[in-house]
Amino acid sequence: MTTIPNRRDRARRPGSGGTPPWWFVVPALLLFAFVVLVPSVRGVYYAFTDWDGLSPDFSWVGFGNFTTMVDDPNARQAIWHTLVIAVAITIIQNGVGLLLALGVNTMIKSRNVLRVLLFAPAVITPIVTAYLWRNLLGPDGAVNSLLGAVGLESWRQNWLGDPQLALWAIVGVIVWQFAGYSMVIFLAGLQSVPKEIYEAAAIDGTGPVRRFWWVVRPLLAPAFTINLMLSIIGGIKLFDQVYALTGGGPGHATDTISTLIYKEAFTLGEFGYSIALAVVLTVIVAVASTSQYLVLSRSERAAS
Repeated sequence: MTTIPNRRDRARRPGSGGTPPWWFVVPALLLFAFVVLVPSVRGVYYAFTDWDGLSPDFSWVGFGNFTTMVDDPNARQAIWHTLVIAVAITIIQNGVGLLLALGVNTMIKSRNVLRVLLFAPAVITPIVTAYLWRNLLGPDGAVNSLLGAVGLESWRQNWLGDPQLALWAIVGVIVWQFAGYSMVIFLAGLQSVPKEIYEAAAIDGTGPVRRFWWVVRPLLAPAFTINLMLSIIGGIKLFDQVYALTGGGPGHATDTISTLIYKEAFTLGEFGYSIALAVVLTVIVAVASTSQYLVLSRSERAAS
């Protein structure tokens, strides 16, 4: 007499179409633990020591590195600069990207060419873009030369050498490079809006501004969520462009947490302190991304 295997037996049998055995993921988990989890845990441990990065001998200092961070004006300034850059990039980049998306979403003949040109800077390596703009914004660079050529001599500035301007010059470079990236995401959202909605709003006599605010904007909630998340996280972790443009200077006028981590570790040899800074950076990224996701996802559900 032949017995019919039950559902649980079929699920366990290889090739039966059931759920694969859980141990299939063990190799990937072991690799992830070896490459990510173990170094991360060891890094957090070193944040509570005075390790110099080379010597096998080090002492446990507890929260000493974090106490030093609170008393260190350079660390407090770097944290402030990081937050300013992240917020400025998030607001300006997404505002410009949205305007560009609305512009190229029209029926103008050159819209495809404009899309390519506006998105092109986003595919350039950030470090290459930073070195390019460092030359353009130099005292004798193309920007000052152009201002002098058109009679705006008084507008010539030491863009990267003035502590009052350097931070905003960095923000301008980031926005120039990645506004096209935000534009593409917004453009995808705009093209997913049914044309019937535009036509119905136009028939009701709604103007372009009100039409966007009350009709189109709620439907762009997923695009806003993606763009804002990418912008805020990228701004907080920013390193390449800042280090290539100013090196954190003049003085510490443009230092961010990332550049300060690099200096403390590889210039001053304070690895324990630099890892403590990295732990703080990780916490800031986690808190910012989680809180932003919760707020945006709630707004997205309300809009839908």
